[in-house]
Amino acid sequence: MEFIEQALANYCNAHTSPENEVLQELNRETNLKIMMPRMLSGHLQGRFLSMLTYMIKPKRVLEIGTYTGYSALCFAEALDKDAKIITIDINAELEDFVRGYFLKSMYNELIDFRIGNALEVVPTLNETFDLVFIDADKENYLNYYHLVFDKVKPGGFILADNVLWSGKILQDKKDKDTRAICEFNDFVMNDSRVEKIMAPVRDGIYLIRKK
Repeated sequence: MEFIEQALANYCNAHTSPENEVLQELNRETNLKIMMPRMLSGHLQGRFLSMLTYMIKPKRVLEIGTYTGYSALCFAEALDKDAKIITIDINAELEDFVRGYFLKSMYNELIDFRIGNALEVVPTLNETFDLVFIDADKENYLNYYHLVFDKVKPGGFILADNVLWSGKILQDKKDKDTRAICEFNDFVMNDSRVEKIMAPVRDGIYLIRKK
């Protein structure tokens, strides 16, 4: 969901660097063949994530929630050759589809794709991360945050997607996922261990820097 007029959103896209051919194909195929394609980061957000990665220059990236692999490829394209992204998703049904696009890209060797429950996988990772992207089930956002926090180096970043949740965060009556997002947003806002800014990019990205 965009929080600006469609004409302005189109203008932003028109003045943003294009996706590469693999991302264009993945974007198209996800929208044609995969359920809930609105979960895809898409052109503008994908370029935003890639640009942030170029700026941060992380050596280790963790992504919780791969979906069809679009955002993982956006991170990977901005990584140096000695860097790595670990991306975790629970949906084994999409594994072949996702791995196919990783193989089509120039970045497959930089991507460690794991199928499993992130709540179980993350504690097994003996890594320190420069950048973590949380974009999985909303009910566990705060659990993911707690799980990864000590694995993020000082000065590292946590990004959380969908923190505006299609505007539902402002509604009086909130469903379970909306309540979870609000709880996460409020916790981060009051967490003195981090600096933070909530950016209204697409469905909202919380940019969080560990002090």
